[in-house]
Amino acid sequence: MAPDRSAGLAECVRALAAGEVTSRTLVERALARIEATQPTVNAFRRVRTEAALAEADAADRALAAAERRPLLGVPVAVKDDMDVAGEPTAFGCCGEFPPRAEDGEAVRRLRAAGAVVVGKTNTCELGQWPFTEGPAFGATRNPWHHDHTPGGSSGGSAAAVAAGLVPAALGSDGAGSVRIPASWTHLVGIKPQRGRISTWPRPESFQGITVNGTLARTVADAALLLDAASGNHEGDLHRPPALSVSEAVGRDPGRLGIAVSLKPPFTALPARLDPQVRERVLALAERLAALGHVVEEAEPSYGRIGLTFVPRATAGIAEWVREVPHPHLLDRRTRDSARLGRLLAGAPLRVARRAEASLHRRIGALFTSYDVMLAPTTAAPPPRIGAMLHLGGLGTDRAMIAACPYAWPWNVLGWPGVNVPAGFVDGLPVGAQLLGPANSEPLLVSLAAQLEADQRWHERWPPVRSATDSAAA
Repeated sequence: MAPDRSAGLAECVRALAAGEVTSRTLVERALARIEATQPTVNAFRRVRTEAALAEADAADRALAAAERRPLLGVPVAVKDDMDVAGEPTAFGCCGEFPPRAEDGEAVRRLRAAGAVVVGKTNTCELGQWPFTEGPAFGATRNPWHHDHTPGGSSGGSAAAVAAGLVPAALGSDGAGSVRIPASWTHLVGIKPQRGRISTWPRPESFQGITVNGTLARTVADAALLLDAASGNHEGDLHRPPALSVSEAVGRDPGRLGIAVSLKPPFTALPARLDPQVRERVLALAERLAALGHVVEEAEPSYGRIGLTFVPRATAGIAEWVREVPHPHLLDRRTRDSARLGRLLAGAPLRVARRAEASLHRRIGALFTSYDVMLAPTTAAPPPRIGAMLHLGGLGTDRAMIAACPYAWPWNVLGWPGVNVPAGFVDGLPVGAQLLGPANSEPLLVSLAAQLEADQRWHERWPPVRSATDSAAA
């Protein structure tokens, strides 16, 4: 019998509006899939069973009254760094956390669009690492192979979508944390322009390097969720001009100049692109050329951009650590990063923030000659579960940079990027990222949708594995 996997976001919206299915049925199916896969995939930290069913019933009443909203009655998930009223926001940490009184702005907008939030997905501690494991909740596993991580830090959201538990989910991206797990689970992951989706109740997140983004199986679904969640609270520090990303899906992007960048930005630790990942990215570049685009190898002038990332990232960790109810339960690597963040939070942080304008000019010079940049999302396929969990601070940094050296510069810049599936290496998914300058989401989405129509990546699903299979692994 075929597995009971969710239809896409847009298909759910259509079926609900047509009266072919009820919201309660969709939500019950999602909850059943979550329950069945928690022993193996372990995508969720919190499941809102009773609340979600009540919200589904309310959505059905609204649908029966001919009310129409963009996501009315559709089940979705959000990462556990986002506030959902009545639920704790543990952000991967151990210990008890108080329930939040109000939805964060992104969740509020999803609810206003009619979505039913079925639960909060797992993330590593304070979103620091490209794996989703820890003593607070165990290991979230990759639906494509349970021995391997789905990536991080939005690994729970990626695993939930890849396994078909929900049609789409919100994640957050501070150094690739949407794009990396999208790459490693064969999904589309959109990291939008800074401020496109509000981070309120934080005016900005991690000193502006972290943004909220979307994960889905198709470009259209990722764009639809992005539009529903987009918008600002009056307290947001970053408020880009409003735009509709969904309108770009199916729009001909025209003949573009595409720069293929394979060289990692400078880091103090070595990084090397896996030859098989390189082959998959270059194969995508060839398809883009066959679709009529001008594709050339060209590298941006990154310079020492990493020197501006570290103060912002560690100061952001220090801010979160101050709010954790039980700091003594935190991973030692977290406490060390917070200590460094407190040291760098003065003049080094101010210098790092001021450097952003010159980085925009220098790196943005590439976009005077090209429209879009294509780069690997990661340097390697997903590691095995546990490979980074018990490393020390330096060992973790080495492993992270070796696997994921490509995504984080666009967090410093605050510009958009879209992960697209690039194929498989030894049965494990890998991806490539389409990167653009400020507010270029419509162009990136238009190009990604054109590539999706050519590659049909959304037609391929992970194999169905039983709990016995996972235990044996």
